[in-house]
Amino acid sequence: MSYLQILESYHLTALQWIAISIAVFVLGLSKSGIKGIGIIIILVLAFVFGEKASTGILLPMLVVADILAVIYYNRHAQWQYIFKLLPWMVVGVLVGVWVGNDISELLFKRIMAVIIIASVIVMFYSEHRNSTSLPKSKLFSSAMGFLAGFATMIGNLAGPIANIYFLAVRFPKNEFIGTVAWLFFIINVFKLPFHIFVWHTVSKETLVLNSVMVPVVIIGFFMGVSIVRLISNLNYRRFVLIVTALGGILMLFR
Repeated sequence: MSYLQILESYHLTALQWIAISIAVFVLGLSKSGIKGIGIIIILVLAFVFGEKASTGILLPMLVVADILAVIYYNRHAQWQYIFKLLPWMVVGVLVGVWVGNDISELLFKRIMAVIIIASVIVMFYSEHRNSTSLPKSKLFSSAMGFLAGFATMIGNLAGPIANIYFLAVRFPKNEFIGTVAWLFFIINVFKLPFHIFVWHTVSKETLVLNSVMVPVVIIGFFMGVSIVRLISNLNYRRFVLIVTALGGILMLFR
């Protein structure tokens, strides 16, 4: 099929194209450092394409946005935290590949909702806890790494979990963004072969759709960078907390 025929085969309405464009623009904003708004992307794409299919459609655009974030925030990355979380995230991805390949769409949807709500509960617990033992605990970092890996494979939903972890260790704004950028670039590239060869959710057809949306991702990213510069560390932390919590509620009741 030709390029246009592939796009036409999706049978998307004008309203759906608008919704997808908004979601992809939000993806660019999210990867620029405006954390917590990623749930909007998940909701819109899942509504248009279905929960499982949407994960493969979103993944290549995530990788493109990750590359932009890595280039822009590279100098702020804290590699000791990346090395601490990455092995457990890989394990979580592998478990997610096995579980997600065999479950129904309904159960898939419920798992996604539970992950978000559990993340919000842990987020508020860690934020209001006076002791600093939680973020320093190996059990905490291992559990969060595994859960993030599982969530990112099941539904590209690791964002809220990563937000919880890096809020708990109290990273400044730029260190937060730069570390998360590298962490998710590595793990999203690792996920690609599983989406192509195991789940078959990334294909020539989905990549054609991605190619139309990439410019919107880029525009969203650079607009987001301009916004992030204006936000103080304290207000940035509050923003991430509030928006992540709202995203969890939306996922539960969608």
